[in-house]
Amino acid sequence: MKKQFIKVVLSTLVVAVSISSCKKTSSSKNVSRATGWKINAKEGGFQYNSDFKEQETAPGLVFIEGGTFTKGKVQDDVMHDWNNTPTSQHVQSFYMDETEVTNVMYLEYLDYLKSVYPPENPKYANIYTGALPDTLVWRNRLGFNETMTNNYLRHPAYAEYPVVGVNWVQAVQFAEWRTDRVNESMLEREGYLAKDAKYQALSGEVEGTFSTEAYLNRPESVYNGQIDSLQGKKKKDSVSTFAKRSSGVITPEYRLPTETEWEYAAQALSGSREYNNYRGRKKYPWEGDYTRNGQRVGRGDQLANFKQGKGDYGGIAGWSDDGADITAEVKSYKPNDLGLYDMAGNVAEWVADVYRPIVDDEISDFNYYRGNIYMKTAIGEDGKVNVLRDSIVYDTLPNGKIVAVNLPGEIAMVPVDENETYLRTNFSTSDNRSYRDGEPGSSRFYDRFNDEDGEEIDDNKRVYNSPKHSVEKDSLGNLVREYDKSNNRTTLINDEVRVFKGGSWRDRAYWLDPAQRRYLPQYMATDYIGFRCAMSRVGSKSKTKNKTVRGKKAK
Repeated sequence: MKKQFIKVVLSTLVVAVSISSCKKTSSSKNVSRATGWKINAKEGGFQYNSDFKEQETAPGLVFIEGGTFTKGKVQDDVMHDWNNTPTSQHVQSFYMDETEVTNVMYLEYLDYLKSVYPPENPKYANIYTGALPDTLVWRNRLGFNETMTNNYLRHPAYAEYPVVGVNWVQAVQFAEWRTDRVNESMLEREGYLAKDAKYQALSGEVEGTFSTEAYLNRPESVYNGQIDSLQGKKKKDSVSTFAKRSSGVITPEYRLPTETEWEYAAQALSGSREYNNYRGRKKYPWEGDYTRNGQRVGRGDQLANFKQGKGDYGGIAGWSDDGADITAEVKSYKPNDLGLYDMAGNVAEWVADVYRPIVDDEISDFNYYRGNIYMKTAIGEDGKVNVLRDSIVYDTLPNGKIVAVNLPGEIAMVPVDENETYLRTNFSTSDNRSYRDGEPGSSRFYDRFNDEDGEEIDDNKRVYNSPKHSVEKDSLGNLVREYDKSNNRTTLINDEVRVFKGGSWRDRAYWLDPAQRRYLPQYMATDYIGFRCAMSRVGSKSKTKNKTVRGKKAK
């Protein structure tokens, strides 16, 4: 009896010590290990989100754990492009859209633009029209496709089909809009914005709109300077409280995936991983070397939506091999091992990269990406970050389409200059799209000792002397299109051509291999190219907790 009593007392002491230890650990995270001062003290001082656990998966996305893989490894190269030489690459963890961006998702974007920037207002006329997909991509001189021309984008029958007719520039702008809308919703949920603040801006009750970068740099300028009236429960008395990056509430931006990320996600090699190795390789996003289903249920059906032969887009009537003749509704086929749908077939997809035949892995084998243009926020005469309040910056694409580059209330950006590049070894200019492959420094004609800056290089001496089409306005405001008819051009490659990946409903099985790559000018749209968004992962590489904590004793 006495022994039993002692055991109970000891157990109680152990529990008490554990609770005390937990409380100490819990409170210690709010004490600086650098100074011993309190963090998040009511009296003031350093404020920081010490309760942050990990990045929240944003709407529509799937977590992709990064790792190493062989990029550009294809089984066949019947086109003899030699543009996908295998290179070993490492990709950081990131997020990617579960499906391609659908018509209904894009219509929500168009509806927002139409509500906030009414096209009947001459000042806003080109914002909405510049975002509209090109529905005429469905037309064919010898084909009857007017049904798709008139219905594919807007009819509910095609709501969950991937949007097409969107060029690369429009896809990037959709991703920017999506970033702002998601962060606006996050801030409302966390109490930094009043409930339904986003709808007040949408309905016109409040002038202006929300921009993530404007909010982070000059929050008082958001909603055309009316943000004080839209403060949420986080507001203390009469003092405005704004979220910062350190608050952990604002998500990284939605964007197009890099080519390396897209290929890594499409291959989904995690399904064939054995310890720290991959078992063989995969020709397609699924297991096996064939495009047909080998399982008992659905045996013989195609595993993706693609063109199976000349004049065969979906099999014979009553036995449709892939269930579609044009595009198919998203999630019509099984996802790959990472949970991503249609990474082969349906529509090909824009990625962020500028196209070059060679992947320069000697310079980078970590998060490889060609297309960096480094910018910084513009500073006004008052020494503050310059916000474009009523200004709209438009750009006229080579095909004459006018798109809005900056919308009212967005931050003005300018290229980095010598203040950021001086004596750096990792970058020396703002625009790095042509670095080591096509820019003057790559040419045998480059004179590094020439003191004349900005000197034009002879077109015949350029590595990539692609056509130079131009669009300008005359004195009356009419567009003057100049088509380059020169016979001396040797390539279509320049800094405005972008990579697109994956096969489509128009492509044969050859293009379903994730390593295959093609390119198209960024201002062009087709009936077989769509896109999906990605988002960078901040913090840990993996979401899975190891049984033993690295650097600590396992408890």
